[in-house]
Parts: sequence; C-alpha cells; structure tokens
Amino acid sequence: MLHEKRIIVVMPAYNASRTLEMTYHEIPKDIVDEVILVDDQSRDDTATQAEALGIRTIVHLRNRGYGGNQKTCYNEALSRGADVVVMVHPDYQYSPRLVTAMSSMITSGHYDIVLGSRILGGGALKGGMPLYKYIANRGLTFLENLALGAKLSEYHTGLRAFSRTLLESLPLEANNDDFVFDNEVLAQAVYFGFRIGEISCPTRYFDDASSTSFKQSVKYGLGVLGVSAKYVLARGGIIKPSIFTVKKD
Repeated sequence: MLHEKRIIVVMPAYNASRTLEMTYHEIPKDIVDEVILVDDQSRDDTATQAEALGIRTIVHLRNRGYGGNQKTCYNEALSRGADVVVMVHPDYQYSPRLVTAMSSMITSGHYDIVLGSRILGGGALKGGMPLYKYIANRGLTFLENLALGAKLSEYHTGLRAFSRTLLESLPLEANNDDFVFDNEVLAQAVYFGFRIGEISCPTRYFDDASSTSFKQSVKYGLGVLGVSAKYVLARGGIIKPSIFTVKKD
C-alpha cells in the first residue's frame, strides 16, 4: 500500500523466462500489494517460472497480442481491487525500482498516468537503444505532440502507471490488440483530459531483452501516425472513432 492505496504491478509476458526473475526481484515489495503476470502463450517456461516465484499467473489459451495481453492485465488488476496499476515489462529493459516513485505521483493526486521516459535525462542511446529506433522515437514523438497538442518527451515507453479512475474510464476494449495499443491509450488520455506525468527512466538493451524487428517497427510507426490522424479528425468533429467514444457501463 502507498498512501492507503492498493498498488498492483502487472507484467504482460511473452518468452520472458530468462529475465523474469531479476525483474521480479527489483519490484519494491514494501509498497506493492500484488504482482500479476499474463503469459501470452509463450514458447518457453515463463508461466512455470512465474508461479514458482509466487506471482499470480494467468495464461492465455491463444496468443492475443501485446495489446490484448494488457487488456487482461488491467481487467484482472481492477478486479483485484487495484487503486494504482503499474505495467512493468518482464524483459528487464526498464527499471522496476521506479514503481514507488511512479505510484506516488498517482497517489498524490497530481497525475492520472505516469510514464517512465527513456528520453528524459538523455540516457536512451547510452543504454543501448539502436540509433534508428532513437531517431524514429524522436520523429514520431514530435509529430504526435503536434497532432495531440501535448508536450511529452516520448509516447513509446513500456513502463507506465495508471490510476484506477483512468483505467475504468477509457474505452480500452476498443483499442488494437497489437503494439499500437500503447499509443492509443495516450491519445485517449489526452482526448478525455487526463493528466499525464513523466519521470526519467534508464533503459537497458541487451540480447535477452525483447525487441521488435525493423518490419514490426515500421508497422508500428504507421499505426502511430494513424492514431494521430484519428485524434485530429475526432477532435475536429469530422469522425468519431470507437477509441474516442465515451465508455458505456
């Protein structure tokens, strides 16, 4: 608990057995009430290892994609009474030690969503981010800030903390089940007026850390531009995409 708020860490996992344990051991157990891992039909023993570590583990019967995995993560966390949900990738690319700081930014009442930014502090390239990914990250972020009227340092981090109110309010089920899900969430947060905070986060790129291929990165980039276009059109009242339609109870 933190400020009498229940904190749950969720880990969307796919073939994470080589990095899961060291990621889990860095999660601050003094404030985290529960850890939930959702295994998206991994080909390794991620689920078995998670259960051995005492992590609440859910295994998809079929691969649902990164976005589909997150939907299960958030639904389960909310059903378990979470006031704050922090997504930590089990590939050890982001620092779990920041969970306390990010959760505090939510429980303080200042923010509804907090992003662990690899760009703030200038450590992305030093941490091993490939140059083409860094350039793409900066270029896409620039275009997204223009389209959304925001001033975020990056939109593409996998370390995020959410308030219960935000997760219950956004129409997440309308979002893509692929990697663009992350971008849709931020566009929705801006569209519906939620407060977004950022914190500098070191990053680690190494052989066992998950990474998308160049082809997947191009697909993701096009998807991001598509989300930005939908936002502009929705804000202008030209179209009303389902991702920007108020969630119905």
